[in-house]
Formats: sequence, C-alpha cells, structure tokens
Amino acid sequence: MSKSSIQSRIVRYGELKPCKTAFIDAHTPGSDQKENFTIIGGGVSESPDQHVHITDKIGFNIGAAGQPPKCRNSLHSHTTAEVFFVAKGRWRFFWGRYGTAGEFIAEEGDIFNIPTGIFRGFENVGQDYGMIMSMLGGDDAGGGVTWAPQVIEDAQAHGLMLGDNGVLYDSKKGEELPHNVRPMPLLTEEELKDYPEVPVEDVIGSYVARYWDLMALSSNKPAVVIGENGVIKDKPGFEVDFLSRGSSTSDVVKAKKPVVLMPASGHWKVRVEDVETTISSGDTVLVLDGESYSIEPSMTGDAGLYRITATDDPAGATWTGN
Repeated sequence: MSKSSIQSRIVRYGELKPCKTAFIDAHTPGSDQKENFTIIGGGVSESPDQHVHITDKIGFNIGAAGQPPKCRNSLHSHTTAEVFFVAKGRWRFFWGRYGTAGEFIAEEGDIFNIPTGIFRGFENVGQDYGMIMSMLGGDDAGGGVTWAPQVIEDAQAHGLMLGDNGVLYDSKKGEELPHNVRPMPLLTEEELKDYPEVPVEDVIGSYVARYWDLMALSSNKPAVVIGENGVIKDKPGFEVDFLSRGSSTSDVVKAKKPVVLMPASGHWKVRVEDVETTISSGDTVLVLDGESYSIEPSMTGDAGLYRITATDDPAGATWTGN
C-alpha cells in the first residue's frame, strides 16, 4: 500500500467540504443554514452538489452535520442504522411523527444509536457552530431518507421539490421536475402507523451512551459501545468501541475488516503501515482490511476515540436480540 493512498484516507476536520443543499429542507426557515458532510461512502444526500471525500465502499458510511445555533434538521427516517456522536457543541435530539414523542440533550462525546423506523431530528442548542459525526448502515445507507409529510410540504412552499427518483429540484434555480419524474409521494395515514412513537425512557435506556461513562468503562480495555454485547446492543453491520488512555495500544494491530478511527477528545498518534500522523476531534482515518495500525494518545490530558469496525452482519432494522 503506497504512502500516498494512505494519506488520502485521512480526512481533517478543517478540510471538510460542506454541501448546503444536501436535503429537501435546505430552503426551509430554521433549517436553511445546515451543512452536510459526506466523509466515507455515498451517504444519503439528495443533491448532486455533495462532495464525497473517500469513495471506498466498506459496508457503512461516515458523515457529519454542521449547524449554527438554533438550526435544526427536519424529521426523517432511515431503514438502516443512523448513529451520531457529538464532536462539537450541544445538541437536542427529538423524535416522533411531529417530534414530540421524546427528546434529550447530548453533550460532546455522547453517542446515540437512533432506532430505525422512527422519525427523528436534531437541533444545535449550543452557543456556537456545532458538529455531529454520523455512521450510517450499509453501502447505500439504506437507500435514502423518508421524510415526514409536513417536511416535504414545507419544502415545496420554499421552492424545493423532491422527485420520486430521490433527486432534489430547485425552482429558485429555474429547475423543474423532468417529464418522466413525479413528485415524491407523501406517506399516507395508514403508512404512518408503521412509524412508532417510542417513549423517551426506552430510547435513553437502550440507545444512548454518555462520554464520561465510556471513559470509565474503557479505563483498562476498549469499551464495546455498539455491538451484540455492547452498552448499546445492536448489530447494524458495524461495531463501535471506545478507547481511552488506559485502553489504547502502541502495539500494531492488523485490520481484518475496514476500520474507521474518529477521536472524540484529545490528540491521538496513528500509524498505518509506514505512515504516522496525529489526529484530533473531527478528524477521520480509514484503515483498510489487511493493513496494520496502532493508536495511542500523543499528549497528556483527556483522550477518547471511537473505533468503528465493519462486521458480516447485514445492514437493516435495529436488532432486538431475536
């Protein structure tokens, strides 16, 4: 593996290229300042303007959402996993048909594995520009996004139309639906019955892990965050564990499956084959199967890192243990 090819799989936070027209609510007041980032894989963007930093198909996607204070992402649903951890700021996550079934506040380093098949949204409730990093199940991230009906209606009122081909058309740019493309149909009331209103106690108890708890759990070995035996029990086609200073390793590990390294705090020295670099919060490194790597903090202070590893489990609905 050449040194140049490894360098191309290190994506720096400061070099991320945003798309401001990624989704149907890009013109809707309250959501019109959000930025979408696709780091690894195609993601679920509905816009041809979306830049993809690393195009490798590894069984899951890595992305990010950046938003100024009070900016929100509208209610939508996925058929595969959507996992977020907070890289910068303070975020409110909410869910349900109208976003009123439950909510909670996530701080930096906290992680949320959102159950499939429910409408969910999120809002920056911090004082500054915030960033959340995402993991999406499947190479095609489940085929895209399903929007709550009111989101599509609001978007049309502000000039954005979503075709049944999954592509956005912007009337403010003079675009119209092609003759062979129809508007994306709204979910019917009968179809909406399949999208549950999950109680907040079920979500907090089963799908949220807090940064400081993971720091404690990883004091002498990596803490399994998402996995069959994880703090969050799920098999979304990837496994997530958390490393801190006591569970990092200077020993070389050979990756059997693609691995993604994403710091939550501190600075980390990463070595992939013969390439060595230092990464920090917001940075992403892809290690391909067969490559050797090591990872350890590069300086004193708090240091936490999420490691995402591909598995043979198929991407699909949230695993319930059955």
